[in-house]
Amino acid sequence: MLGALPEMFQTTRGSLTVGLEVQPGEALLIRGGTSSIGRTAAVLAKQMGLTVAATTRSEAKARALLAAPDSPVDHVLIDTGSIASSVRERWPDGVDRVLELVGTATLLDSLKCARVGGVVCMTGILGNAWGLESFEPMTSLEALQGYIDAVEAGRTPVNLGRSFRLEELPEAHRYMGANRARGKLVVVV
Repeated sequence: MLGALPEMFQTTRGSLTVGLEVQPGEALLIRGGTSSIGRTAAVLAKQMGLTVAATTRSEAKARALLAAPDSPVDHVLIDTGSIASSVRERWPDGVDRVLELVGTATLLDSLKCARVGGVVCMTGILGNAWGLESFEPMTSLEALQGYIDAVEAGRTPVNLGRSFRLEELPEAHRYMGANRARGKLVVVV
Protein backbone atom coordinates (compact mmCIF):
# COMPACT_ATOMS: atom_id res chain seq x y z
CA MET A 1 0.00 0.00 0.00
CA LEU A 2 2.80 2.43 0.85
CA GLY A 3 4.07 2.18 -2.74
CA ALA A 4 0.83 3.66 -4.10
CA LEU A 5 0.74 6.67 -1.79
CA PRO A 6 3.44 8.94 -3.27
CA GLU A 7 1.95 8.99 -6.78
CA MET A 8 -1.59 9.56 -5.52
CA PHE A 9 -0.53 12.21 -3.00
CA GLN A 10 1.92 14.11 -5.23
CA THR A 11 -0.41 14.15 -8.24
CA THR A 12 -3.37 15.24 -6.17
CA ARG A 13 -1.63 17.78 -3.98
CA GLY A 14 0.07 19.36 -6.99
CA SER A 15 -3.22 19.59 -8.85
CA LEU A 16 -5.00 21.18 -5.90
CA THR A 17 -2.28 23.58 -4.77
CA VAL A 18 -0.35 24.45 -7.94
CA GLY A 19 -2.84 23.76 -10.74
CA LEU A 20 -6.02 24.92 -9.03
CA GLU A 21 -4.68 27.11 -6.19
CA VAL A 22 -7.66 26.07 -4.04
CA GLN A 23 -8.71 28.16 -1.06
CA PRO A 24 -10.82 27.19 1.97
CA GLY A 25 -14.52 27.72 1.43
CA GLU A 26 -14.42 27.12 -2.32
CA ALA A 27 -16.49 24.54 -4.19
CA LEU A 28 -14.47 21.89 -6.03
CA LEU A 29 -15.85 19.54 -8.67
CA ILE A 30 -13.83 16.35 -9.17
CA ARG A 31 -14.62 14.85 -12.57
CA GLY A 32 -13.75 11.14 -12.18
CA GLY A 33 -14.29 11.16 -8.44
CA THR A 34 -14.23 7.40 -7.88
CA SER A 35 -10.74 6.94 -9.34
CA SER A 36 -7.84 6.61 -6.91
CA ILE A 37 -6.71 10.15 -7.71
CA GLY A 38 -10.30 11.40 -7.43
CA ARG A 39 -10.81 9.86 -4.03
CA THR A 40 -7.46 11.15 -2.79
CA ALA A 41 -8.32 14.61 -4.12
CA ALA A 42 -11.62 14.54 -2.23
CA VAL A 43 -9.88 13.68 1.04
CA LEU A 44 -7.21 16.37 0.65
CA ALA A 45 -9.71 18.98 -0.55
CA LYS A 46 -11.98 18.35 2.43
CA GLN A 47 -8.97 18.66 4.76
CA MET A 48 -8.24 22.00 3.06
CA GLY A 49 -11.75 23.26 3.83
CA LEU A 50 -13.45 22.90 0.45
CA THR A 51 -16.95 21.78 -0.44
CA VAL A 52 -16.42 18.68 -2.58
CA ALA A 53 -18.58 17.44 -5.43
CA ALA A 54 -17.52 14.31 -7.30
CA THR A 55 -18.74 12.55 -10.40
CA THR A 56 -19.12 8.89 -11.24
CA ARG A 57 -20.89 7.03 -14.03
CA SER A 58 -22.20 4.40 -11.61
CA GLU A 59 -25.17 4.70 -9.24
CA ALA A 60 -23.59 2.02 -7.02
CA LYS A 61 -20.33 3.98 -6.80
CA ALA A 62 -22.29 7.15 -6.08
CA ARG A 63 -23.99 5.48 -3.13
CA ALA A 64 -20.64 4.10 -1.93
CA LEU A 65 -19.05 7.56 -2.10
CA LEU A 66 -21.73 9.09 0.07
CA ALA A 67 -22.14 6.12 2.45
CA ALA A 68 -18.48 5.78 3.38
CA PRO A 69 -17.75 6.71 7.00
CA ASP A 70 -16.33 10.23 7.13
CA SER A 71 -16.96 10.65 3.39
CA PRO A 72 -15.14 13.74 2.14
CA VAL A 73 -17.69 14.09 -0.68
CA ASP A 74 -20.56 16.49 -0.10
CA HIS A 75 -22.33 15.98 -3.43
CA VAL A 76 -22.24 13.24 -6.08
CA LEU A 77 -23.31 13.69 -9.68
CA ILE A 78 -23.91 10.85 -12.10
CA ASP A 79 -21.70 11.64 -15.06
CA THR A 80 -23.48 11.26 -18.37
CA GLY A 81 -20.78 13.18 -20.20
CA SER A 82 -22.82 16.36 -19.89
CA ILE A 83 -23.23 17.56 -16.31
CA ALA A 84 -22.89 21.32 -16.59
CA SER A 85 -26.64 21.91 -16.21
CA SER A 86 -26.73 19.71 -13.08
CA VAL A 87 -23.78 21.59 -11.61
CA ARG A 88 -25.46 24.91 -12.40
CA GLU A 89 -28.64 23.78 -10.63
CA ARG A 90 -26.68 23.50 -7.38
CA TRP A 91 -24.19 26.32 -8.07
CA PRO A 92 -25.94 28.77 -10.43
CA ASP A 93 -22.73 30.74 -11.04
CA GLY A 94 -20.62 27.57 -11.39
CA VAL A 95 -18.06 25.98 -9.10
CA ASP A 96 -14.83 27.69 -8.13
CA ARG A 97 -12.51 24.89 -9.22
CA VAL A 98 -12.74 21.77 -11.38
CA LEU A 99 -10.28 18.89 -11.22
CA GLU A 100 -10.70 17.13 -14.57
CA LEU A 101 -9.55 13.51 -14.36
CA VAL A 102 -11.62 12.03 -17.21
CA GLY A 103 -9.73 14.20 -19.71
CA THR A 104 -10.55 15.61 -23.10
CA ALA A 105 -13.68 13.46 -23.37
CA THR A 106 -15.40 15.72 -20.81
CA LEU A 107 -13.11 18.77 -20.66
CA LEU A 108 -15.34 21.11 -22.67
CA ASP A 109 -18.31 20.27 -20.43
CA SER A 110 -16.13 20.75 -17.34
CA LEU A 111 -15.23 24.24 -18.56
CA LYS A 112 -18.97 25.03 -18.55
CA CYS A 113 -19.13 23.93 -14.89
CA ALA A 114 -16.64 26.56 -13.70
CA ARG A 115 -17.71 30.04 -12.68
CA VAL A 116 -16.34 33.07 -14.48
CA GLY A 117 -12.79 33.41 -13.18
CA GLY A 118 -12.82 29.80 -11.94
CA VAL A 119 -10.03 27.37 -12.72
CA VAL A 120 -10.07 23.99 -14.44
CA CYS A 121 -7.07 21.68 -14.13
CA MET A 122 -6.92 18.61 -16.37
CA THR A 123 -4.78 16.05 -14.59
CA GLY A 124 -6.03 12.76 -16.01
CA ILE A 125 -7.04 10.99 -19.20
CA LEU A 126 -9.37 8.34 -17.81
CA GLY A 127 -11.70 8.83 -20.78
CA ASN A 128 -9.01 7.53 -23.18
CA ALA A 129 -9.40 10.50 -25.54
CA TRP A 130 -6.12 12.28 -26.18
CA GLY A 131 -7.21 15.32 -28.17
CA LEU A 132 -10.04 17.78 -28.61
CA GLU A 133 -11.74 17.73 -31.98
CA SER A 134 -12.43 21.19 -33.40
CA PHE A 135 -11.09 22.97 -30.32
CA GLU A 136 -9.86 26.36 -31.43
CA PRO A 137 -9.28 28.62 -28.43
CA MET A 138 -7.80 31.37 -30.61
CA THR A 139 -10.79 31.96 -32.88
CA SER A 140 -11.24 35.67 -32.17
CA LEU A 141 -10.42 36.54 -35.76
CA GLU A 142 -12.07 39.97 -35.63
CA ALA A 143 -9.97 41.01 -32.64
CA LEU A 144 -6.78 39.73 -34.32
CA GLN A 145 -7.63 41.56 -37.55
CA GLY A 146 -8.29 44.75 -35.58
CA TYR A 147 -4.87 44.44 -33.96
CA ILE A 148 -3.20 43.82 -37.33
CA ASP A 149 -5.00 46.84 -38.82
CA ALA A 150 -3.88 49.05 -35.91
CA VAL A 151 -0.26 47.92 -36.33
CA GLU A 152 -0.43 48.50 -40.08
CA ALA A 153 -1.89 51.99 -39.55
CA GLY A 154 0.84 52.85 -37.04
CA ARG A 155 -1.58 53.19 -34.10
CA THR A 156 -0.15 50.19 -32.22
CA PRO A 157 3.59 49.74 -31.75
CA VAL A 158 5.16 46.31 -32.06
CA ASN A 159 8.35 45.46 -30.24
CA LEU A 160 10.28 43.63 -32.93
CA GLY A 161 13.84 42.61 -32.33
CA ARG A 162 16.24 41.08 -34.78
CA SER A 163 15.36 38.91 -37.79
CA PHE A 164 17.32 35.78 -38.67
CA ARG A 165 17.37 33.67 -41.83
CA LEU A 166 16.56 29.98 -41.42
CA GLU A 167 20.21 29.00 -41.83
CA GLU A 168 21.02 31.36 -38.91
CA LEU A 169 18.78 29.45 -36.51
CA PRO A 170 21.70 28.30 -34.28
CA GLU A 171 22.82 31.93 -34.01
CA ALA A 172 19.25 32.96 -33.09
CA HIS A 173 19.28 30.47 -30.23
CA ARG A 174 22.65 31.73 -29.01
CA TYR A 175 21.41 35.32 -29.26
CA MET A 176 18.30 34.50 -27.25
CA GLY A 177 20.26 32.35 -24.77
CA ALA A 178 22.67 35.24 -24.16
CA ASN A 179 19.68 37.42 -23.27
CA ARG A 180 20.50 39.87 -26.07
CA ALA A 181 16.98 40.06 -27.50
CA ARG A 182 15.25 43.40 -27.10
CA GLY A 183 12.01 42.42 -28.77
CA LYS A 184 10.37 39.59 -30.68
CA LEU A 185 12.89 37.57 -32.67
CA VAL A 186 11.77 36.50 -36.13
CA VAL A 187 13.07 33.68 -38.30
CA VAL A 188 12.48 34.25 -41.99
CA VAL A 189 11.91 31.03 -43.90
